[in-house]
Amino acid sequence: MSKILLTSLLLLSFSVFSDEYQSKENFLIEAFSGTPPKPKVLWLKKDRKKIVSTILKHKPGFMRTRYWVNTEQSVWILDEIGKTKPITVAIIIKNAKISSLKVLAFRESRGWEVKHDFFTNQFKQNSLNPSLNLIQPVDGISGATLSVRALTKIAQLALFFDSQISHEK
Repeated sequence: MSKILLTSLLLLSFSVFSDEYQSKENFLIEAFSGTPPKPKVLWLKKDRKKIVSTILKHKPGFMRTRYWVNTEQSVWILDEIGKTKPITVAIIIKNAKISSLKVLAFRESRGWEVKHDFFTNQFKQNSLNPSLNLIQPVDGISGATLSVRALTKIAQLALFFDSQISHEK
């Protein structure tokens, strides 16, 4: 009986914690090759909030977002709902283009394939057109449509946010 209980507890603990692939702190250390700069805050004022709503296709569930910036890049760690749960994604932007996009945490039961390099590499060097859509198309993954849409929206959002703070770099 205790062997079954122990096995059950191990499986439960694995499933509870297996959704985080990398901590935000570790990603920031990696992104800045050491100690990251202090975070800054971008507020969603009225005009910005309207554009964010257009990108997300729903009202944002936040009034401000933190970001990290130095002279070379900005880093954004953003969440977007896949089907029912948030996906946490880190994006590095250099020269108004995505240099890296990484899924830090995935909490859905389906669509987890979006965490793999074969998918996230599609976002590299992508930028926004004047309509706030990605210039380069992103191929979907069968069975992961909502996760693909969530990551695409996050990429668009990070690029838009970067354009709003570009004068600070």
